[in-house]
Amino acid sequence: MEIRKLDPTEHSATRSLYEEVFSEDSESFVNYYYTEKTKDNIIYAVTEDGEIRSMIHLNPYDVMVNKKEEKLHYIVAVATQEPYRKRGYMAALLKESLQAMYRQGEPFTYLMPASEKIYYPHDFRTVYEQTTKYWEPSEKKADIRERRAVPKDAASMARMATAALEGNFDVYAKREEEYYVRLMKEYESDGGCLMIGEKDGEILWCCPRVSEIPKERPKIMVRLVDVRRMLLLLDLNYLTAVCFHVTDPLIEENNRCFLITGTEASGVMLMEGKEENSEGTLTVGALARLIFGAASAEEIAEEKGVKMSDRMKNELKKIVPLSRIFLNEVV
Repeated sequence: MEIRKLDPTEHSATRSLYEEVFSEDSESFVNYYYTEKTKDNIIYAVTEDGEIRSMIHLNPYDVMVNKKEEKLHYIVAVATQEPYRKRGYMAALLKESLQAMYRQGEPFTYLMPASEKIYYPHDFRTVYEQTTKYWEPSEKKADIRERRAVPKDAASMARMATAALEGNFDVYAKREEEYYVRLMKEYESDGGCLMIGEKDGEILWCCPRVSEIPKERPKIMVRLVDVRRMLLLLDLNYLTAVCFHVTDPLIEENNRCFLITGTEASGVMLMEGKEENSEGTLTVGALARLIFGAASAEEIAEEKGVKMSDRMKNELKKIVPLSRIFLNEVV
């Protein structure tokens, strides 16, 4: 078994594995994916017997996290040929990818799981259910024109979306003109499109039109990558001082003692904590749930591997969670 990061010229060599594992995707969508998304993504692969047997794709997004722009990777297309499953290939690829993202200073990564139980052992935690609003025929308002979006609308769509997202969400993919040009191609590749509503030449909304509206809301799981960078992105709601240890089985550098101090004005400030001053231990998965508002300090205190004093619980309550999430991308 060999794990390696593929050269961009090799990305197309993973297409047969993609089509084998994700056979439900249409040929036109796969054409879109391998024309557009693999231009700038990262693919790690396991080769065995001279062929690619397992892969993981890291698709780049500029994500706004508490008003700060972070370059993150969205994990997609995790796949292994059936005869080569249950050999630990996926776990090895996840570890390799996470360590690479740590070296790049990425605070966290995220994915849409086929099954949450696959990723839970690797400390991914569910923090969000997608809330995509789809276009449906309805009684039209006389003063609003509804039509299919075209590429020249992309810049206006980005401005409209940015105005709607800023101040209302803590975590979301940054909207730019290229974001919507690519998104139009994505929906059109599967027989859909983006619809917009405009009034007096101003775009008021946009939403996808698809042949069949999904009945289930896809979940998004996050995994902390660089815990220090992640903590520094957070706000506090009161004077805070707490020292605790973090455990991470996949990224050794995260196994350390953190001393959080700060106020509502400064946000989180970090110092190297001393083990003898630690008030408890948080697993990297429990910390993710707390940071993204998926669980309270009391709730994570009951998790395996977590220990904390009552004072530590009260101090952790002063962290302002990033609970307003809008990560609705598919790939």
